[in-house]
Amino acid sequence: MKPYMLKARYYETDQMGIIHHANYIRWMEEARIDMLNQMGYPYRRFEEMGYISPVLQAECEYKKSVKFDDEVKIVVSLQEFGKLKFTLRYDIYNMSEGGALSAYGTTRHCFLNSRTGLPVMMNKEMKEFSEVMQKFLGAKTEE
Repeated sequence: MKPYMLKARYYETDQMGIIHHANYIRWMEEARIDMLNQMGYPYRRFEEMGYISPVLQAECEYKKSVKFDDEVKIVVSLQEFGKLKFTLRYDIYNMSEGGALSAYGTTRHCFLNSRTGLPVMMNKEMKEFSEVMQKFLGAKTEE
């Protein structure tokens, strides 16, 4: 998997001139969507199959500020993958600051049937996706 790259935008800054903390969660979502695209599973594909994937939990620990126009690299890795839930980790690096780790976080997800709202057993209803995710669990991400 290739890391997700972005350039910090001016509107993402706060009054102190640094990227507002809420935008890191947004960046994590962008990186997650990019990861799924790279895996051949664009989020729209899940929606067309009748599934949604809500965020159950999101955490982020901030280490070093990112400023406007900084180049950012986000490395996504699969931490856990079960029958109902999975957890992703995001390592956020400021490439304009020598690749310093700026933040890291996790998101926990499940899949729900979009019509019933009931949880989906991924290993049964989404077997192909489940197999791809299992491979990703042991794979190294490009840095």
